[in-house]
Amino acid sequence: MTVEDAFNKAYDDYADALFRHCMFRLSHRERALELVQDTFMKAWDTAQKGEGVKNWRALLYRYLNNLIVDEYRKKKQSSLEHLLEQDGVSEDSFDELNAGSLSAEIDRLDTELSAIALHNALGQLKDNYKKVLILRYIDGLRVKEIAHILQESQNVVSVRINRALQSLKKILQESGHAQIQLT
Repeated sequence: MTVEDAFNKAYDDYADALFRHCMFRLSHRERALELVQDTFMKAWDTAQKGEGVKNWRALLYRYLNNLIVDEYRKKKQSSLEHLLEQDGVSEDSFDELNAGSLSAEIDRLDTELSAIALHNALGQLKDNYKKVLILRYIDGLRVKEIAHILQESQNVVSVRINRALQSLKKILQESGHAQIQLT
């Protein structure tokens, strides 16, 4: 398989997942698209230099996470009002209750509010805790893959995930959202 074929396959396999990961971390669609594009450009440069890429997924996530860290350094996180506007929740969205059954709309709103509470709680975690939880539970990566991406041992990653979950549960309880179940 040529370098170009391997790169194209990696793009096809991972572009959507990388975008979702970045979108979840940044909550800004256009910037997420730009960072994913930059990630693939860096990966292409690496592949063109003749450096053999054994694990495209790990390489791409490592590059993307580094770009996200750089992005955080440039600006602070968005306010809750900005997140609500971006996620499409506004006073006008409650006018749409007539569109479906009331119980279905209540369930949908409850899910959205739980997601916002969870997103806000994640924002309160230390960055290294937040990163491992997103990689593990949002992106569905295995501990071994996360360890490779973060260049840490599997044991360190496992401990960090456990501690991050405990911290997240504590934050959710303190904010009155203890009913949100973490698996």
